[in-house]
Amino acid sequence: MDVDKSKQKLTRRLKIIEGQVRGLQDMIGRGAYCIDIITQSSAVKQALSGVEDSLMENHLGTCAIHQIKAGNEKKAIGEILKVYRLKRK
Repeated sequence: MDVDKSKQKLTRRLKIIEGQVRGLQDMIGRGAYCIDIITQSSAVKQALSGVEDSLMENHLGTCAIHQIKAGNEKKAIGEILKVYRLKRK
């Protein structure tokens, strides 16, 4: 997938997530049932995780490969490990 299409797809996904977060704010404001709010919150977390996965896949397929080919293996490994640790939290 080219860079522009990837950016468009991620931007669209983030706008959907933004709408979901606004929906959460509205639910809290009108006193929606707690379980419904938690369900929606979980959907937002899953959607953000999907964005992170897509960004990581893109990074591994482009930036990390270029770094390794350029002799910057340590930098590539460090970035991969950093993201891996963040995803585990």
